[in-house]
Amino acid sequence: MTMKRILTLAVLAAASLGALAQQALWGQASCVSPEINADNTVTFRLKAPKAVRVQLTGDFLPAQKISTPRGEFEIPGVADMTETDGGMWQYTTPEPLAPELYSYTMLVDGLKINDPSNVHRIRDVQSVTDVFLIPGERADLYAVHDVPHGTVSKQWYHSDKLGMDRRLTVYTPAGYESSGKRYPVFYLLHGMGGDENAWTELGRAAQILDNLIAQGKAEPMIVVMTNGNAALQAAPGESSLGFAAPTINLPKTMDGSFEDAFPEVVNFIDRNYRTVRSKKARAIAGLSMGGFHSMHISKQYPDMFDYVGLFSAAMEPYKEVHSPVYDDLDAKLKAQFSRKPALYWIAIGDTDFLYEANKAYRKKLDDNGYKYEYYETPQGHIWKNWRIYLTEFVPQLFKKS
Repeated sequence: MTMKRILTLAVLAAASLGALAQQALWGQASCVSPEINADNTVTFRLKAPKAVRVQLTGDFLPAQKISTPRGEFEIPGVADMTETDGGMWQYTTPEPLAPELYSYTMLVDGLKINDPSNVHRIRDVQSVTDVFLIPGERADLYAVHDVPHGTVSKQWYHSDKLGMDRRLTVYTPAGYESSGKRYPVFYLLHGMGGDENAWTELGRAAQILDNLIAQGKAEPMIVVMTNGNAALQAAPGESSLGFAAPTINLPKTMDGSFEDAFPEVVNFIDRNYRTVRSKKARAIAGLSMGGFHSMHISKQYPDMFDYVGLFSAAMEPYKEVHSPVYDDLDAKLKAQFSRKPALYWIAIGDTDFLYEANKAYRKKLDDNGYKYEYYETPQGHIWKNWRIYLTEFVPQLFKKS
């Protein structure tokens, strides 16, 4: 074989390997979408020359209400996109958008798709949405800035009570690895259908903690984000179940199992991290189902948490559920509040389907003279509100005697 032929084969082989290694380079976006304009209006585009109708649905559009077996819910609104030259469809928001992290998808002749020009996506239960951030005001807490960054890790622990190894997400503040200090711990719980990834992905928890700590508005703390689905090891695709489809219809949902086993999580964290092992250095909060868990865990173990946050919390167990965890609520609340928690914080949106249940729970606390703080926002059962609640709750932690 001649040297020329050897060189030719070598070049072809290298080219072939390069094509395989970089095949994703050829899928370039056909347009810019979303485009945040100078006035904070946003333009969305989709190249779909054969489409008859293209629509946009997102949480920045007027919400629609739907009825479900669990009550009335708000869902993102829908707007028609307009076809321009060459099969390009376009929609520009009629008004500037306020600073916030927004999500959206597109509908092409009724089929929901993700924006092929936007690679930034987040999964929420079974839905995968495109996201974008309008900077400014509170939303700046959701962005990555040039500040010291904490570390987010995934940890596995064994639960004897649940009979399995389980995964959780742990945020340690900047400097944890080298400081030698002990830190307070905040246990942050997700809602129904969520998992140990929800608060870092949808809730921007790591960015919020980094920024609040860097600004001196929050104490450095460890944040533990559990998987509140007592029948599962970990998030979909991250356990021995393989690439199982996410669902909210899981066994052991809000049946007392998770609450009963929660001390195992606290013990694991105290054994494996430099924590301050006392009630005054522990907080627990959660959204929706996680708020339900936080309420019941904190009154089930009244000497474990000094700070409690209920974000759009479910309040009552299902009628068919019977667990010792949910028995004797009045007596357990009396025991909890007799110990004078440093902060008992309740927050909900004014159109949340759980609003009346929260109102009734606050009346119970009022009737018994139990001290709490209340924070109300517009809108409903949405991540926009839960991110707000996190930014309001965290600065209050571990600062009251």
